[in-house]
Amino acid sequence: MQLKDFAKDKSPIEMLYHWEEQSPDAIYLRQPVMGKWREYSWAETGDHVRRMANALKTLRLERGDKIAILSKNCAEWVITDLALQFAGLISVPLYVDQSTESLGYVLQHSEAKAIFVGKLDEPVWKRLKSSIPQSVLKIGFSFHGADCDFQRGGEVDYLLPDLITNHEPLPGRPVPHDDDIWTIIYTSGTTGLPKGAVHCYRAPRHVGHHALAVFGFSARDRTLSFLPLAHVAERLLVASNSLYAGMQINFTQSLKTFQADLCAVRPTFFFSVPRLWKKFQDNILERMPQSRLDKMLAVPMLGTLVARQVRKALGLDCARIIVSGAASLSPALQQWYGRIGLHIAEGYGMTENFAYGFIGRPGEHRPGTVGRAMPESGAKLSEEGEILFKCPTLMQCYYKEPEKSREALDDEGYYRTGDLGQLDDDGYLRITGRIKELFKTEKGEYVAPAPIEAKLASFKGFEQICLIGSGLSQPVAIVTLSQPFLRAKRCELSSEIGAFVEQINLQLLNHEKISGVVVSIRDWSPDSGLVTPTLKVKRNIIEAQYAELAQRFADSHERVLWESI
Repeated sequence: MQLKDFAKDKSPIEMLYHWEEQSPDAIYLRQPVMGKWREYSWAETGDHVRRMANALKTLRLERGDKIAILSKNCAEWVITDLALQFAGLISVPLYVDQSTESLGYVLQHSEAKAIFVGKLDEPVWKRLKSSIPQSVLKIGFSFHGADCDFQRGGEVDYLLPDLITNHEPLPGRPVPHDDDIWTIIYTSGTTGLPKGAVHCYRAPRHVGHHALAVFGFSARDRTLSFLPLAHVAERLLVASNSLYAGMQINFTQSLKTFQADLCAVRPTFFFSVPRLWKKFQDNILERMPQSRLDKMLAVPMLGTLVARQVRKALGLDCARIIVSGAASLSPALQQWYGRIGLHIAEGYGMTENFAYGFIGRPGEHRPGTVGRAMPESGAKLSEEGEILFKCPTLMQCYYKEPEKSREALDDEGYYRTGDLGQLDDDGYLRITGRIKELFKTEKGEYVAPAPIEAKLASFKGFEQICLIGSGLSQPVAIVTLSQPFLRAKRCELSSEIGAFVEQINLQLLNHEKISGVVVSIRDWSPDSGLVTPTLKVKRNIIEAQYAELAQRFADSHERVLWESI
């Protein structure tokens, strides 16, 4: 029987039983600790899961209780998630860079009985720990070098290594039902309070064998996990897929060691976000200017050699499946990577449908699209062009939000994404914007920012882009610059940006034409409040903060304005 057929209708915990029986000595998890790799076989992972489940039972946590996980990605995160499944508990993953208010709200709203904390940086823990209610049991992961040391007294109620050591493994192989709640994933939220999407075990069961069929994942594959496991895309593409395929997960020690860890692992499957692909490009072009790279790639044998060396320098010379998600990847950047032999597939999904929507298949690369619909994703477009989904991976509801749950569905039970799209004759989807992001200029004309932002993204110096224009005579682009361009002379760069915008305007309708560009010198990070933990732009916040500066273009002949602090 093929693996994809065996995996059909299996839950993640059932796949753990399979691998610990079939490949007990194979390495499943690899965690760097102080420069050395700590490895967990399938058998050891299963043993830790059973010991943890026993410990949770002795702590009087009952089936159906909600348990939060606040940690950077690490082996203990995955093991904890599996232990919660074994014990019949419900996981509530949290972002380490969310605000104290958001953390406190999620813990209160989800009625979390316990929280696993760490791997965390000391400043993060100091900032967030006051948001954890006294009634919530705190369990600390093991100490990871420079990370927060939970072995100091009073920081947590229990240490995970002690719980594992002091408890025997629970026997048996519990199997959850389709309708049992598996996890509550809270949206990072570009506006308002986070909403908790309730997912049952039917979601990973449905995705598992379809992902194997589409991508051909196997136990020979390996990946590097660094995007937040609290985000649904990493949870699906890395954590869940690893169990169905038997794929090895490697983790990073820190942001500083990321590139070295990536080169050491040389993943066969790699998932990232547009911002990282842009940084990779910047690093390459700092060492080799675009003009020189173009000349080398144009020479047949030399071009092949140079492309291979660039892939190796990135740590992606073994990557056969590369996926980008969480935000739109510009077609220009996709094509740039294609020239060096890295074909990046875009995926499209959301928390509410367990990120199971559209994705580019291996060998099918159409820049500017997010690929074709996954099998049985129930995708369609409404008459207005809104993207809709109805499939087994759809959330049960928003936790304790009956009104918002009803509003999320149309009369036929389809989830309303709020995204606008176009399907071509071959079924490839192009995202054209969000319904709520349409803005009206003072001339009364509506503008969809996403397609224009995609055109602006072809300028190599722009790292982040937000088009605003509500109440303005013409749209204005707010941008941040990538590292190499921050060192350029402002007058020369302003001239280059102005000429670029003129070329873009030739492709736009009159009411869409960009009146100017504001160069932001702020850090667009989750800490600044300008982007979400998954780096999605908070358009309303940026518009409010830059509206006055953007208004200056109405009375100016300048094309580019630089923010001053």
